[in-house]
Amino acid sequence: MKGFSFPYTPEIHAAARGHELKVSPKAAREVCRALKGMELEKAKSYLQKVIEMTQPVPFRRHDGKVGHRKGKSMSSGRYPIKTANAILKVLESAANNGETNNIDVEKWRIVHIATSRGNTFEARFPRARGRATPKKRESANIEIVLEEDK
Repeated sequence: MKGFSFPYTPEIHAAARGHELKVSPKAAREVCRALKGMELEKAKSYLQKVIEMTQPVPFRRHDGKVGHRKGKSMSSGRYPIKTANAILKVLESAANNGETNNIDVEKWRIVHIATSRGNTFEARFPRARGRATPKKRESANIEIVLEEDK
């Protein structure tokens, strides 16, 4: 990831990026899709509700064998707590970057939020009799750009 995939100007935008976060790229994609276009405070409260397991995230693409959830226009959904924590940290970082640039962050909206697959690294799964099986661990890159709501 060299630069942002969204052309932003530091005078009117606030941006942050999480690099190789140890979360599922599939869950990160679904959470990012749910957050796109939300206001900053609404997005923070939404992620807090996901962490508390009171608000599910709708899974639209990666919905194989995912149970149905109650709610308006909700067919299948999950509670990706680890992913919500990671995205909340990146979102707060973007808000802090906007405050550092002396931009008022009262009415900010998520203009761009994207995720991509990070590096995979090999881990070991312990087995019987002193053996171990290799397994792949995935990571995700997340970028967020905020802009003042007009």
